Amino acid sequence: MQVMKWSVIALAVAAGTTQMAVASSQSESKGIVEDSSFNIFNRALYMNRDFKHGASHVTTANEAKDERKGYREDFGLGIRLLFESGFTQGTVGVGFDAHSLSSIKLDTGDGRQGNGLFAENGAGEAEDTQSEVGGAIKFRVSDTVLKYGNMMIDTPVFSTDDSRILPEVATGTLLTSDEISGLTLTAGRFTALSSQTGSSRDDINGKGPGLTSANIVGANYSFTDNFSGAVFFSDVEDHFKKRYLNLNYGQDLGNEQSFGLDFNYYRTTDDGQKRSGDIDNSIWSIAPSYAIGGHKFTVAYQKSNGDTGYVYGIDGGGAVYLNNSVQIGDYELKDEQSWQARYDLNMATFGVPGLSFMTRYITSTDIDGVRADGAGDGKRHELNLESKYVIQEGAAKDLSFRVRHAAYRANFGRDLNDTRLIIEYPLDVL
Repeated sequence: MQVMKWSVIALAVAAGTTQMAVASSQSESKGIVEDSSFNIFNRALYMNRDFKHGASHVTTANEAKDERKGYREDFGLGIRLLFESGFTQGTVGVGFDAHSLSSIKLDTGDGRQGNGLFAENGAGEAEDTQSEVGGAIKFRVSDTVLKYGNMMIDTPVFSTDDSRILPEVATGTLLTSDEISGLTLTAGRFTALSSQTGSSRDDINGKGPGLTSANIVGANYSFTDNFSGAVFFSDVEDHFKKRYLNLNYGQDLGNEQSFGLDFNYYRTTDDGQKRSGDIDNSIWSIAPSYAIGGHKFTVAYQKSNGDTGYVYGIDGGGAVYLNNSVQIGDYELKDEQSWQARYDLNMATFGVPGLSFMTRYITSTDIDGVRADGAGDGKRHELNLESKYVIQEGAAKDLSFRVRHAAYRANFGRDLNDTRLIIEYPLDVL
């Protein structure tokens, strides 16, 4: 891993001697107002989870609803106001970002909530509304940006989750540099993380001490137009340390055909007070794909090794860049190995732009220590179906409708069927 890290940087520096940009982003700044943007992102989400073995709800409001145990249903609306200013002109540009996140409960029925869409009151009932505001100040020199405050972040070792109505929000400092063509350097320190249903700055772990600090550093580099790689490292204080490697290759084969290959690897070990428990895990996945016309076929293999499974969450619910991390399962448990077959169909090829379909099947075996009866290793499988349509023009341009369904079965834990209807409407005001 260390060799890979330095080889990426060395190649990037060599490339930079002949690929330095003529003009930097800061030198082309038009001003804090002139380069600003204001977007409104609306998401309506209906989510239904039907547990197949009578699993009970998680809230006290549901304890008396015996006839409804094992069934959760939520429907709500999320509204995000996102403002990003430009930068002041000069050698050092200054700007700011601000956001407002609000959710509105449309329906949960009586005692049916529990899918993680809404905050809950002391009686275990879903809150009718929820809101959170935040912002960040930012500085730019040339093509390097330093940001401090509240933000949504997307890196392999620290990533805020956006799988419900509202996203997680991190608080901290993020440095991103694009000074060398093809190379992006990232460094950050985060000291708080709010959940998707929380409004406080450090409520990601309701069962114990939350995030104290997470330090991250990483590099993404494009070796060629077809081949790229990334290395990232993180130290989440008193929880764990992570190392991550990605290699990605794509090749146009002509005649509307292409080939792709994606490889991901994590190495995680416990740290300090071990607040996430004992951790010793290596996990990797590889996914070759072939596309022809509007059809794409993907297969994937994933293997977990070590004394424990892969652990994430305190570093953000999105910090699992693995090919077999899908709608329900991440297929990351101790000794687990999993296979995936996936098919995507883009209907634009057949004259219906904006319409797409996806189906995939994942199966796994050899999971150690999950069966309470001790009768052999655990295994599980999952079928995902998805259809999406995005309006292409007119007043409702970019309005999208997506239906997702998953059927998950295992010889341990809880089986379930998961159905979601997602309607999203982004509006660019500025």
